[in-house]
Amino acid sequence: MIEPLLLTAARISTFQQQLLLTNASGFFFARGERLFLVTSRHVMFDEPSGHFPDRIEIELHTDAGNLARSTGFSIPLYRHGQSLWRQALDKAGEIDVALIELDRGALPAMTHYNAFTPQHLLSPLDQVEVGTSLLVVGFPLGFHDTLHHMPVVRQAMVASSFGLRFQGQGYFLTDARTHRGTSGAPVVMRAPSPGHAHSALPWMLLGVHSARIDVGTRDLVLDEALGLNCAWYADILLTLTES
Repeated sequence: MIEPLLLTAARISTFQQQLLLTNASGFFFARGERLFLVTSRHVMFDEPSGHFPDRIEIELHTDAGNLARSTGFSIPLYRHGQSLWRQALDKAGEIDVALIELDRGALPAMTHYNAFTPQHLLSPLDQVEVGTSLLVVGFPLGFHDTLHHMPVVRQAMVASSFGLRFQGQGYFLTDARTHRGTSGAPVVMRAPSPGHAHSALPWMLLGVHSARIDVGTRDLVLDEALGLNCAWYADILLTLTES
């Protein structure tokens, strides 16, 4: 039996025409009949680093009975000079989350995946304690099961008050060992009860992993890296997927 959670994640490769630029992580999110690929905004466009891909490619499973079968699926990021992805702002500035809508009809007929839905998001009354165990599902440094095209999972925990936007930004902190390529990975916790989310995917989607956090004054010789990361609150997906 394949863990349903593993089939929510997608390995993303960014391209400038045929030139491979970077690897990243993403995941599927469905709202009604519409399907989206979610990742970090800086995967789509990042001016400080000069990262300007014009398309991305994801790997899709095409046979539920044989996960070794897959195909690449190319997604253009621009049409007529206009960006096709959606991103958001709040009062604190840019939110490092982006999504792009996928045409279900253009996907291979036998595509096999799982998608989070609005029912996998927390309600305003849900409580998440500091120290809560989390998982980050992605492709660190592009590493994955190359035979079955599956992501790997890292353990994490909530490292700041989940109810407070850390330093006024739209994210919370996680304590986890992460690497480049994990950007855009879903940050999840086990659903507290079977009826809290779809029983076929009993996980709550808390956030979207963005980047590691470090201290600018850290002595690179004497001090280890903090091992902390920022995860943007997943409820931004409700805004980004509005018609």
